Amino acid sequence: MTASALLALGTATVAEAWPATRLVAAPLHPLAPGMALAGPALTVRCRPGDNLALHLAIAAAKPGDVLVVDYGGSLDSGPFGEIMALACQMRGLAGMVIDGAVRDTAQIAALGFAVFARGCNIRGTVKEDRGLVGAEITIGGVAIASGDIVLADADAIVTLDAADLKAALTAAQARAAREAVIMDRLRHGETTLAILGLTQGDHA
Repeated sequence: MTASALLALGTATVAEAWPATRLVAAPLHPLAPGMALAGPALTVRCRPGDNLALHLAIAAAKPGDVLVVDYGGSLDSGPFGEIMALACQMRGLAGMVIDGAVRDTAQIAALGFAVFARGCNIRGTVKEDRGLVGAEITIGGVAIASGDIVLADADAIVTLDAADLKAALTAAQARAAREAVIMDRLRHGETTLAILGLTQGDHA
């Protein structure tokens, strides 16, 4: 399964192996240690203070999708909480990335639903503005379209074009295999200088 393969490789390996990978620069973090997600994006633009667009997106999402939400970076309210996380789980979603705040963080963590967010706020929202579902959004300087592949873990959030996925995965697996050889040599007593062909005068 592609998602599990991406998760096993991690953001650092994929990004280094595939230079076209895009790094989301916004300060978004997993709600709990060990959270990670991978899958095609379903983009959502939500007006801050209103979460109707999120409800619409959850209903429209397909199993394996990752909700990627432009909430304008607002930390003034929490448009997503335990009930919506459970709704996402029941529809088979892979997780959510939101440039904004969420609530019920402990409960979401207990559910095991992966969420990456800017912060936390318990203040509720109205349900009036339909926002946009499926339109291109920009988060952390990265334009993200529905269908783009999203990979997030403790190190970073990255995206890549769906058309690049097979080649990127192959390149990342090759890099991981090379790194496995290096680590095996380290365990057998060699130094990184010897393995990488460096000298004492070289600088990393």
